[in-house]
Amino acid sequence: MDIPTHLQSEVEQIISVHGRDRTALLPVLQDLNRAHSYLSQEAMLCVARELGVPRAEVYGVATFYSFLSTEPRGKYVIRLCRTISCAIQGKYHPAVSALLEELGVAFGETTRDGLFTLERTNCIGLCDQGPAMLVNDEVHVNLTERSVRAIVREYRRKAAPVGA
Repeated sequence: MDIPTHLQSEVEQIISVHGRDRTALLPVLQDLNRAHSYLSQEAMLCVARELGVPRAEVYGVATFYSFLSTEPRGKYVIRLCRTISCAIQGKYHPAVSALLEELGVAFGETTRDGLFTLERTNCIGLCDQGPAMLVNDEVHVNLTERSVRAIVREYRRKAAPVGA
């Protein structure tokens, strides 16, 4: 499989930050996932070659961790905590309804414009501030129907072309 030159350069640059030994595998994959919202077959192959680890090991790491993906996802990955602690706050179901309505997709799906992917996740450690969600790496807590709508609209605004 041929690796595009730009991808090869990007992987080399990321590896220059984290190093070339086996312990760099996860941080390298995290950086690539963050940059592209997923890990392509080409990216995983390139990482395997550059770090000198078996492709199966790279794929195993990429598929083991829930915050990494081998399938394309939206620019913004929304992860809603699904633990009982968040649900017990009484605001969980209105927040879920607002997310589903604002995005027009179900959990596990990506919006048609490729902007958002909606996922459920296990505890994110914010039980005292639930319901809680992550949008990429940004934390949002004490969610209500109103706040969820505002958050989604703000990310849409950020992604809109200037002058749109």
